[in-house]
Amino acid sequence: MGNMALDRTETTSVEAILKGALARESRALRGVAPVISHMLDSPGQALVTDAIVARLRGMLNDLAQQLLNACQASPPSEPSDPATIDALAEEIARDTALLDHLYALAIEGHFAARLEHRASIDPVLSPLLQELIASDKPSIAELAMGTLAAQSRFMQSQRRMDLPLSELPSELFARVLAQFEAVDLDLGLDTGEIGVALTMLRANYDEGAGRLGLLARLTSSMRGGAVAALELEHAGLALFASSMAALTRQKRDFAVLACHENQGARLALSLRAGGMSATAIERQFMLINPAQMLPEDLAALPIERAQALLNGIDP
Repeated sequence: MGNMALDRTETTSVEAILKGALARESRALRGVAPVISHMLDSPGQALVTDAIVARLRGMLNDLAQQLLNACQASPPSEPSDPATIDALAEEIARDTALLDHLYALAIEGHFAARLEHRASIDPVLSPLLQELIASDKPSIAELAMGTLAAQSRFMQSQRRMDLPLSELPSELFARVLAQFEAVDLDLGLDTGEIGVALTMLRANYDEGAGRLGLLARLTSSMRGGAVAALELEHAGLALFASSMAALTRQKRDFAVLACHENQGARLALSLRAGGMSATAIERQFMLINPAQMLPEDLAALPIERAQALLNGIDP
């Protein structure tokens, strides 16, 4: 009985610490979209750096350019008027859900490059992806090869600070097109041209063929083996984030943001909810943020309680 009481006390203590930290981290994330929407390069906002804002601007402008290009009968010989692109990008940026997603992509691209520099973790071809490409199951090998190509394109796009419309999740793709259709700007286009462009874009869209769809399908194909993808050094960031999201039933964007240096409680809870031991979690922290200290007695926190805290479920 004495040991059980001690275990419960330890569990309650670590729960309280992580719950409080997670609440603070969630408040910080909720403050990101308003900052981005006004494009503030504020040194006091640790979650939004100049480099991240630059990537966001680039992706928004690229989405706007693609929408305008789609309305032209033939490929344009030169980019649209910069003022027109900026005005359309500003309209698109009114969607906070889109901003949140683009922010997560910018963080992922930035962090993948940093991991390559700091820990020699390849942002495209990880050891786990190599193993999946060499699978004796043709369907998994083909899916892994498609994921490799998509991840390579993603890193190239992040370096160029652009983003194909086709890489947006279906809900955001639909919302961006709806915004474009309803935009109150003088774009030099008539409603017929816009209507034809939107029909074409929708007809050519395939969420499952995009990078996020491929990663989700590949993670699902691993079934119980997805836990192995929680070893960042072995899986690489892209599979790590997708597997963590799948195992903990959270949005992938949140799994990516958990890797931010100011989101340590979210990361610890996500990995614990995914079934990792405290020792294994500590290894991931050493790669992601060596200066971050794990809460004591994390091993005493049951997996189901970690999931409940992550979901915001009170006892």
